[in-house]
Amino acid sequence: MACGSLLVAVIDGQGGGVGKAFIERLHCVAPDVYVRALGTNSVATSVMLRAGASDGATGENSVVFNARLADVIVGPIGVVMPNGLLGEVSPSMASAVGESRAVKVLIPSNKCSLMLAGLAELPFAKLIESAVGLTLEALKR
Repeated sequence: MACGSLLVAVIDGQGGGVGKAFIERLHCVAPDVYVRALGTNSVATSVMLRAGASDGATGENSVVFNARLADVIVGPIGVVMPNGLLGEVSPSMASAVGESRAVKVLIPSNKCSLMLAGLAELPFAKLIESAVGLTLEALKR
């Protein structure tokens, strides 16, 4: 990562599909943004790296360490919930994300016993598009 570059940390688990979709779309509109893929498992990290992430790391310590460094954190809303993503997000990971100074861009989902009031059910592509827009807005701050 170049000195002075802003860091977008994308956290995902399970199959890495949310992170993959976000990274692919972000690179279409802002190819020079530095993206670090942080997978809760190696499959998720690998999928995000293939999608174009600048670099990546896997596991609890990687998420905890990199949450402190990130300017923007992007991921499914479960990354701020202990035991989110079907148990892949440890309490330490959720705490590190929540306590990070980074702007958090969370992609909503009404899954895993989490229901969000006041949000319209949007197609996945629209959620990704919104997350990319919010990320670019945060990077301009």
